[in-house]
Amino acid sequence: MKLAMRLAPLQAHYVRPLADAAARRRWVPRPLSRGLRRVLSRLLVGQIKRADALGMAARRRQLLDSLSGRVIEVGAGNGANLAFYPPAVQELVAVEPEPYLRGLAERAARGAEAAVTVLHAPAEALPVEDGSFDAAVASLVLCSVADPGAAVSELYRVIRPGGELRFNEHVRSLSRRVARAQAIADRLGWPRVSGGCHLARDTEALLSAAGFRIESLERYSCGIPPLDPKKPHIIGVARKPG
Repeated sequence: MKLAMRLAPLQAHYVRPLADAAARRRWVPRPLSRGLRRVLSRLLVGQIKRADALGMAARRRQLLDSLSGRVIEVGAGNGANLAFYPPAVQELVAVEPEPYLRGLAERAARGAEAAVTVLHAPAEALPVEDGSFDAAVASLVLCSVADPGAAVSELYRVIRPGGELRFNEHVRSLSRRVARAQAIADRLGWPRVSGGCHLARDTEALLSAAGFRIESLERYSCGIPPLDPKKPHIIGVARKPG
């Protein structure tokens, strides 16, 4: 976290203007803008592989254990979770808006045990019917969606009454000192240079506010040295009341 705080002012001063301009495409040509996003996506895939080697693969297995029926996963990324879905999952809809990552998810889907459909959509607007899934999965995605409240509301909408949400997210720290540092980093531009990732989101509160009943929650820390500091995470199960 100390290293992140030292880097944040430099990121805000030098990198944030470029990121803002690329997003607006006022002077960055469209092919270059797409190329920048592709580079960031490739970097993300490398980070995912490193995180899995450092223990995140075990967390994926923990997250998805005993799921069954019809399941939807938002922000499926490169499909890193697909190999961990148990055979009892009869149908899986994996939603990913980023083209490069979605292509990797489609490739991973071909080796999954469940029947997987990969969709192009944001987490805030899922193109599926109300109450049409037995369970939903949010794995390391709610930190980076544009509107986390809308994304959680969509998850609540598409799960059937009595269904469950499996979540594994990094969140705002319970330590006031660390939480202040996270909020400062977010304001200084951390999300602009980290694929939209916000350090200070209170995902547990968002789930409760949407109507979910949290049944189990475990806290742990995970990071990818040397630049990615250890961050507090939560993993567990939330239920949509029946």
